[in-house]
Amino acid sequence: MNEVTGYIAGLDEPARSTVRQFFDRAAELVPHAEEGRSYGMAALRYRGRGLVSVVATKNGYSLFPFSAEVVARAIDDLSGFDSTKGGIRFTEAAPIPMDVFDRIVQGRRSEIDAALG
Repeated sequence: MNEVTGYIAGLDEPARSTVRQFFDRAAELVPHAEEGRSYGMAALRYRGRGLVSVVATKNGYSLFPFSAEVVARAIDDLSGFDSTKGGIRFTEAAPIPMDVFDRIVQGRRSEIDAALG
C-alpha cells in the first residue's frame, strides 16, 4: 500500500476525510507528485523531494510544506493560526482555507523546480 493512502486509511473520521481532502487537492495541483515519506511522515513527493504532508494530531492537524520560506510567506494570510518554522497547525473548526493551501503547494512546487532546474 502507498504511504499516504495507508496513512489516511488508518485514521478515524473526521480526520480521515479532512486529511484526504488536503492530499487530494495537492495531487490535483501537482499531478506528477508521488506518495512516499519525507522526514518520517507520509507525504506527497515531487521530483524526489517532499512537497507536502498533512498529519492528524491529538489537538487537530499540522501541515508541513517542507520549507520554512513557504511557511513564512503563508502565515501572513493565516491570522490566528499557530505555526512553527516548518509547519502550520489548524483544527477541524478552523481549517486552512483552500486558496491559501493552494498557494502553499504551488509555492513549494516552484521552490523544487527552481532548485532542480
